[in-house]
Amino acid sequence: MQFPRDDQEHPRAQAFRDFIRNPPFPCVGAKSALSRGRMKIVVARDITSGWDDMRIYPALLAFVARYREAPDLFQSFAVVFEGPGDLSEEAFEQNLWARAQSLTDKDAWLGQPHDARVADDPDNPHFSLSFGGEAFFVVGLHPNASRPARRFSSPVLVFNLHAQFERLRAEGRYEKLRASILERDEALAGSLNPMLARHGESSEARQYSGRVVGDEWRCPMQGRPAAPATPVVDDWHPLASPRDLTFPTSGA
Repeated sequence: MQFPRDDQEHPRAQAFRDFIRNPPFPCVGAKSALSRGRMKIVVARDITSGWDDMRIYPALLAFVARYREAPDLFQSFAVVFEGPGDLSEEAFEQNLWARAQSLTDKDAWLGQPHDARVADDPDNPHFSLSFGGEAFFVVGLHPNASRPARRFSSPVLVFNLHAQFERLRAEGRYEKLRASILERDEALAGSLNPMLARHGESSEARQYSGRVVGDEWRCPMQGRPAAPATPVVDDWHPLASPRDLTFPTSGA
């Protein structure tokens, strides 16, 4: 695997920061992460290719390690792809899950546990992706997204830690933050996002791409492969540190 590099000065990273700073952008959590210098951005070539997966994955594990060392609120990990810019909503969704499957396969192959606080079955209402033993809710953005808040000039995958949602709940701040985001999103789009649901009501996999889907929709991800009988020894690994939070449920 390739050691994580710093993409903060890449033009695509700068464009994404400008997108988040734009006053109408509704996610105040992302704005907070950016303003506090806690948004890690990796720039990759093409969301339809696995070319950069071996660079994205160790950067994601490094993000998890840094979070465990300093579990401050409002931290996000974003992968900004250079292209393509002409994907339909269906094609973007397909490639989002292809990247999620590839990263999950690597996580399992290296013997990383799925976060036991969430389910690994995409059809389960308590499902979340997990990398390095930490659960993540993923937000996809791309040029042809139907929701304005998801409409960026190139494909993006933003990984948000579920544990942070739970900390906000424990501190009594989650509902106010969520209401603010929903109000701002409705003002931007002219309507509420029909795909929003709380964790445990339905699988959050339905929300990742931003596409409106019906009850018949099934996640294209095949699930998490079994871990190898003998853990793989790799030259690169994250720092080991204990989890800092309990995690009974989450929502977004």
